[in-house]
Amino acid sequence: MNVAVIGAGSWGTALSQLLGVGGHDVALWARKDEVVASINERHANPRYLSDVTLSERIRATTSYEGALDGADAVVIVTPSSLMRETAQAISAYITDETPVIICSKGVEEGSGLLPVEVFEAEIGGKGRLAVLSGPNHAEEVIKLMFSATVVASSSQETARFFQELFATDTFRTYVSDDTCGVELCAAFKNVIAIAVGLSYGIGYGDNTSALLMTRGLAEMSRLVAACGGNPITCMGLAGTGDLIATCTSEHSRNRRFGEMVAQGKTLDDFTASTHMVAEGALACRTLQTLADMYGVELPITSVVRGVVWEGDDVKQAALDLASRPLKTEFYGI
Repeated sequence: MNVAVIGAGSWGTALSQLLGVGGHDVALWARKDEVVASINERHANPRYLSDVTLSERIRATTSYEGALDGADAVVIVTPSSLMRETAQAISAYITDETPVIICSKGVEEGSGLLPVEVFEAEIGGKGRLAVLSGPNHAEEVIKLMFSATVVASSSQETARFFQELFATDTFRTYVSDDTCGVELCAAFKNVIAIAVGLSYGIGYGDNTSALLMTRGLAEMSRLVAACGGNPITCMGLAGTGDLIATCTSEHSRNRRFGEMVAQGKTLDDFTASTHMVAEGALACRTLQTLADMYGVELPITSVVRGVVWEGDDVKQAALDLASRPLKTEFYGI
């Protein structure tokens, strides 16, 4: 098939390679001319995963029209903060039936809309939209290390279409109809990974990490249930699987960001040194919009937001979190 991939960051590059190796022709949209030139001339992304030689089936372009012309499917891998802008940009170059899968992770600031809801509002066709998420570090997927993911759509036909599109011998794909749960898990796990990074950054250990991951999973489940998703989704690849990978891996940009913040660095410092977006930094604000809307308590998320955006002291925030009233382990689910 001819597949347009919109976004040439690490995840967009890895998915392009996966699709190329899988036998598809990929048109990869990138924002920068030097990235396009390097991919087309040297088969390497100069900014992300540059040690990997990319498939010759991948061609890059800075033109939306050039990327989307003749596309049988569209893969969205731009930052969540650009979701609406991206949807508007591609709308003129796709048909009403073109299947679109969103691989970005976050919640729109202000509205509290999930990426699939933003795309539905801008380009219509809920049934042709899908989302993809799971414990998939780009650094490993691009090297064809064995991984698995979840493809969710309100349409079984669309979910199956993308399941087959992405499936390879090393990339196992499962399907779900819970787009809400999958997308909330995708956004939420990044916030918990920042919390884990903060805890390691101030000297706590594995016990604290396990505490934050499991209580973070409880927060995630409460919000998913309140928003109409299926709490069991939180126990699968998009929830627990991605949470484990993001909180424990050396590749995790959000955990690394948390560690840097604990050492006195800022979000700008992180972006300048890595050329990456720590999606959890925005998500700790946007998830609170949903929490307020549905009356859900998110104590870990609130602590991360206070430290990242309001200048709260990390150590004092940890003590405040630990001094919360004792409760039953499961509630609100």
